[in-house]
Amino acid sequence: MSSLALYFTGPRQVEVREETMADPAYGQALVQTFLSAISPGTESLIYRGQAPQELAVDETIPALAGEFAFPLKYGYSVVGRVTALGHGVAPEWLGKLVFAFHPHESHFLATPDELLCLPADVSPEDAVFFPNMETAVSLLLDGQPLMGEQVAVFGQGIVGLLLTGLLARWPLASLVTLDLYPQRRLASESLGAHASLDPLAPDAQERLLALLQGPRPYPGADLTYEISGNPHALDQAIAATGFSGRVVIGSWYGLKRADLQLGGRFHRSRIRLISSQVSSISPELTGRWNKTRRYQMAWQMLREINPARFITHRFPITQAPQAYELLDTNPAETIEVILTY
Repeated sequence: MSSLALYFTGPRQVEVREETMADPAYGQALVQTFLSAISPGTESLIYRGQAPQELAVDETIPALAGEFAFPLKYGYSVVGRVTALGHGVAPEWLGKLVFAFHPHESHFLATPDELLCLPADVSPEDAVFFPNMETAVSLLLDGQPLMGEQVAVFGQGIVGLLLTGLLARWPLASLVTLDLYPQRRLASESLGAHASLDPLAPDAQERLLALLQGPRPYPGADLTYEISGNPHALDQAIAATGFSGRVVIGSWYGLKRADLQLGGRFHRSRIRLISSQVSSISPELTGRWNKTRRYQMAWQMLREINPARFITHRFPITQAPQAYELLDTNPAETIEVILTY
C-alpha cells in the first residue's frame, strides 16, 4: 500500500511524495485522510525558511518528532477514517471518524491514544479547525478577560478570528480587532468585534485609542492580544495597552526579530507581556485544567462557531505547491486553505 505525503524540501519548495506503507502493527490503526488544514502562520514560516532549524518541531506530539530541518514532513490537523486495525486495537475503532495531530498525508498509522473521535454533531470540516480552536481557548485562558474590560486583538487570521468569536461571548466594554486584509476584517465584525481596523491606516492608532477609552492618564486596552505573526505589530500592541494592562503574545515569529520601543510610556505603565503557546497550560491553571478539559472546551466552541465557513480555498494534495504559493503571495485572498485527498 502507498501513501501521498507532503514534504517541505527547501525555502518555498514543496513536494508530494509517494511512500510505501506497512500494515498496522500491534496497537496501531490505519487512517485514511479526508482533509487536512494548512496552518497559515507556522507553515508559512517553514515554507519561507524562517523557522529555526535547531528547534524541536514539537516535544509533545509523537508524529512531529525531529527538528525544523529540510526535508520536513509537517502539518498538524488531519481528519480521516480508521480503515484497518492491528492486533491489540479494540474492534470498535474500525470505521471511526477521527482527528489527529499529524502531517499532511493521505494514509498514516497511529495508536488509538493519538486519535480523537469526532463528536457526532461536529462535521469533518469543522473538526479540522480543532488545533486552531484549542489555541484560541488557550489564548483566552492565558489572557483571563474580565467583565467590562476593553480588549484589542492584533491579527485576524484563523486563530485571531476564532479568538474574537470566543471573546465576543464575554460582556466586554469594547472588542476591537486589527488586520491588514478587508476580508478578514469583515469576518471579524461578523463574529462580534465592535470594530475592525486596518493597522497600516494613517489614523489607526488614534482610532484604536478612541475606541478604547480608558482611565486617564493612560488610556488604552486592559487586554491586548498579538497574534498577527508580524513582529512590528507587537510594538503597536504595546502602544495600544493602558496602565497595568496585559499583552498576550500568541504569535510565533520564528527567525524574525521584534524591535520594540520600551524606553517611553511602557517603562512607567506596568504593562505585562505574557507568552502563550498551546503545547502547555499555564502553571497557575494546572490545578484544575488539563488537556482533556481544554479539548472538551474546544469541541464545544467548534459546535457554536462553525468555523468551516472560513474555508476560502480547497486544493487536492497533489496541488499542494500551488496552495502554499497562494498563501505566500496572495494572503489577502485567504482565511483558511484546506488540502483534500
